[in-house]
Amino acid sequence: MNELFLSELKSKDKDLLQKLVLLEEHIFADSDQEIVKMYASLDSLETIISQCIAVVSEIESPIEKAEALLNELYYQHLFIDSYQTRWPISAYRVATSLNQRAMSPMVKAVVVKEIISACGFETDLVFIPNKIMVRLCCDEQYAIIFDAVTGESLDWAELDLRLDDLEGDPEEQDLVAIDDHVALVEHLSALKNALIREQAFDKALTCVDVILSLNPDDPLQRRDRGFLLHQLDCFKVAVDDYRYFVEQCPQDPAAKILKIQLEKIDVGNNVLH
Repeated sequence: MNELFLSELKSKDKDLLQKLVLLEEHIFADSDQEIVKMYASLDSLETIISQCIAVVSEIESPIEKAEALLNELYYQHLFIDSYQTRWPISAYRVATSLNQRAMSPMVKAVVVKEIISACGFETDLVFIPNKIMVRLCCDEQYAIIFDAVTGESLDWAELDLRLDDLEGDPEEQDLVAIDDHVALVEHLSALKNALIREQAFDKALTCVDVILSLNPDDPLQRRDRGFLLHQLDCFKVAVDDYRYFVEQCPQDPAAKILKIQLEKIDVGNNVLH
C-alpha cells in the first residue's frame, strides 16, 4: 500500500469529502479520463453551495435558516431520493453521483455535510442504529438529525426509540460524531460489495486492502480478501486469509464451511475442491 496515499487518507488536514475523492482516484486509477471529468464536474458542488448561501443569507433565525437550507437543497436542487436495494458503482463516485443525483448513502451524507458546513452551520455525522445520519446544529439547544438520502428528519420520540436499540444505559447515551476512519470504512465496505456484484474483483480487492490498512487483521475483511484473491487465481495467498478467518471466527457459519474446504485443499496443485 502506498504510504503517501495512506498518510493523506489519515491526515487531519483533509476533510472527509477530499478523502472520498482520494479513495476514488486510488481505486479507479486506470480510468484517467473519468478522473479528469470528476475534477471538472466538482464545480457543480460550488454552484450548489453558492446558491444555498444566497437563499439563507438574509434569514436571522437559526432554525428557520436551517429549514430553508434543507428545503433548498432537497427540493430545489433535487437531493430528495429513496433507498435502493442495490446502489450502482456510479453512486459511489462523488462527482458522477452528484450530477446524477443518485448518491450512495455515505457519499450523500458527506456531500450534504460539506454543503451545510459551507453555509455556516456546525454539522457532523452520527450513528443512529442501522443508519449513519447528518446532525445539523442550529444552536446550543437545538439540532436537526436527518437521513441524508431522503432528507427526512427524526423527531425526539423516534430518536429515543432508536437509541433504545443501543447497548448500555439509555440515560447515558450520547450521540458522538463518527470520525473519518469509521466513515471511510463504511464507504469502502459498501463500494467493495458493489464491485463484487459487478465482478470487478481487482478493484474490490483494492478496497479491502485499504480497509485492512485502516483496520489491520479484521477477520471479516480477511475472509473477503481471501475470496477475492481466490477469484483472481491467487490460491496460496487466499488460503492464508481463509485460515485466519476460520481461526478468529470459528462459530461463524461461513467459517465452518471454509474449514471443511480447507481440509481438502491441495496447495501444491492450487486446486480447491
